[in-house]
Amino acid sequence: MSTAINFSRVHLVGIGGAGMSGVARILLERSAIVTGSDAKDSRPVRALRSMGAKVALGHAAENLRLAGELPTVVVTSFAAIPQDNPELVAAKENGIPVIRRSDLLAELMKGSQQILIAGTHGKTSTTSMTVVAMQAAGLDPSFAIGGNLNRAGTNAHHGTGDAFVAEADESDASLLGYSPTIAVITNIEPDHLDFFETEEKYFRVFEQFAALVPADGKILVCLDDPHAAALAESLAETGAPVMGYGSSVACAEHPTVPRGAMVTAQEPTAWGRKATIVIDKHALEVDLQIPGSHMILNATAALLAGYHAGGDLEKLVTGINDFNGVRRRFEYHGTVHGEGPYTNVRVYDDYAHHPTEVTAVLTAAREQVDALGKGKVIAAFQPHLYSRTMEFAEDFARALNLADAAVVLDIYGAREKTVEGVDSRIITQYMLPDSTVFEPDFSAVPARVAEFAGPDDLVLTIGAGSVTMCAPEILHYLQDAQS
Repeated sequence: MSTAINFSRVHLVGIGGAGMSGVARILLERSAIVTGSDAKDSRPVRALRSMGAKVALGHAAENLRLAGELPTVVVTSFAAIPQDNPELVAAKENGIPVIRRSDLLAELMKGSQQILIAGTHGKTSTTSMTVVAMQAAGLDPSFAIGGNLNRAGTNAHHGTGDAFVAEADESDASLLGYSPTIAVITNIEPDHLDFFETEEKYFRVFEQFAALVPADGKILVCLDDPHAAALAESLAETGAPVMGYGSSVACAEHPTVPRGAMVTAQEPTAWGRKATIVIDKHALEVDLQIPGSHMILNATAALLAGYHAGGDLEKLVTGINDFNGVRRRFEYHGTVHGEGPYTNVRVYDDYAHHPTEVTAVLTAAREQVDALGKGKVIAAFQPHLYSRTMEFAEDFARALNLADAAVVLDIYGAREKTVEGVDSRIITQYMLPDSTVFEPDFSAVPARVAEFAGPDDLVLTIGAGSVTMCAPEILHYLQDAQS
């Protein structure tokens, strides 16, 4: 680790968050003293306590002394934690360095072969698939993911191998602090304009990220995405170590980009998607347990990254075929059993919070329903952030109209202040009135979903906020209504 900062005693503000809890776990596995605070108790907080971390609920200056001594460094998320947080104020008063979570992750990755997954969408799923594939190939990478692997039940691990797999978050340009050996760019679509201000600045950060890869490294870019493909073409012109992956059509459309992997065939199944993927003249048969053509592209990226990290292709495929998802990425919650009006209704939950992500997950749901030959798709959607909702209101409406029916919750403001006079009706005004309802009462959502639901339907709760709590509630409500 860096000689400039002593990482022997680390205090993390917001330690229960998806990203923060992951780096905390790795620090503990590396024998550091870890303390932290969070607004509420949670599964990640309890898990970290069981590993030896001391965690306070609520934020206070005295939390810095949870381990007896003051920490040597304090870690925060500048986007989620306000600068007047009493722990940050106390750290500055005591001359303790305050760094971002991304800065800590960069330190943790030093000395490793860094496999970094970037892109507007699909980072968590692609990173997770890469980890599972490499584990199946016996590489045991260290990893930090923005969600818990369903099989492993964790979001981070200090591995014995020489590789470190992690998401490279572009939302605040923090990905530019890393040193990728293998970089994956899944797609590029304007987002986080509250930070970047213009689309051009947002696109530029991916160019800068790709430039960090050394000549003996690899930049793996999805050619099915137009902005990512344009970047791949410009990189190829400069002689950068870029390789494209994607469908056979996309690969043919971009012949100047060296081909790394190509999906030659794919078809939906009742529970996922099958595909044939060609890498280095090897035709690999993938039988994914998660639906959606976008997930096949993510799996292709994972296989290609794992291959260039030294993994055996057949073993990597075994890992991909065994992959059963990440928490909150088309996560299966259960099926309504018994005879009644909701027989065989399946309930899922997904983190999608951008129109493109909502489109992808509802398209995947539609494919699954069509594969079974019966049922409808019903969405319960909670917009995330006022700025994003106002920017993409019509796009969200078009995406949600892919469902047979939609219950739209009010906006989850997260780090943003309430915008007076703005609610989710700025989306529903563009939607089909007979199959859409705006429901600001969180507790009424299960009953609203039940109004649309019928036998064999697929219900999806969608959004990056508290809507995830609705999935089990909907399942219980429908199950109770059976009796």
